[in-house]
Amino acid sequence: MSYRIHHLNCATLCPQGAKLFNGKGGLFEKGLLSCHCLLIESNDGLVLIDTGFGVEDMQSASRMGFFVKKAMNPVMDPTQTALHQIEKLGFKRGDVRHIILTHLDPDHAGGIVDFPNAKVHLHEKEYSAATEPCSIIETVRYRSQMWKHNPDWQLHRFEGGRWFDFESVQVLTDRLQDILLIPLHGHSRGHCGVAVPTTEGWILHCGDAYFHHEEMSLSKPRCTPGLSLTQAIDETSRAERIYNQKRLRALKAERSDITLFCSHDHGEFEQCASCPPAYLKA
Repeated sequence: MSYRIHHLNCATLCPQGAKLFNGKGGLFEKGLLSCHCLLIESNDGLVLIDTGFGVEDMQSASRMGFFVKKAMNPVMDPTQTALHQIEKLGFKRGDVRHIILTHLDPDHAGGIVDFPNAKVHLHEKEYSAATEPCSIIETVRYRSQMWKHNPDWQLHRFEGGRWFDFESVQVLTDRLQDILLIPLHGHSRGHCGVAVPTTEGWILHCGDAYFHHEEMSLSKPRCTPGLSLTQAIDETSRAERIYNQKRLRALKAERSDITLFCSHDHGEFEQCASCPPAYLKA
């Protein structure tokens, strides 16, 4: 049996300076970035990969933090929340059994509070970074009020498995053993991608391992000035981040059957969302 995979944009970010962030448009126009999430209909309930912002974030921007609100200028639209979109598809809040997080930044984890009964999966290093910060960056980037409801954390570590040339972590249950956390550290201490097998090949949600599609160019990788600065401000290890980008480009060159996308490139989101429906490989 196959289960459908939905591409959801769970927040729209509009930083000032479209030319600087998107590479086109004017300096005084607003940019356009997505918060690309996945919803998987599985044999163990719904699986949500990243959540974007939550309902409470749309009601009170202070939950997001000053930098996110002022620099990224999110659209305060509750209809973009994962909860609203999931209910619009005909499901209930309680149908979401698992949430897999690439990392705990507010624009990726703000919505976990909307699904209080879900198991929340992430790399143990990311949980440690958020709960026991050891740098100024880690102290200011995470918003602990987003998990004040005491979610059912499912922490994972590298266990020796491999996915192509990447170390992988098996997540969820025996019924969903092929959905993998792929360590892509650098943006944050425990940042991961999520690999999902489909009937058409693998898809790899790269989270914030890169921000702009041209960073994955095999001939001349580049990034826009605004997104380059954003990545530099957010990174915890530049060496790891750049190294993992090189590995992602190598994977793209070697495997045409793997679809890579990041969280914030709106063009990538539109391309994925407009393609024929993808289905989880049984």
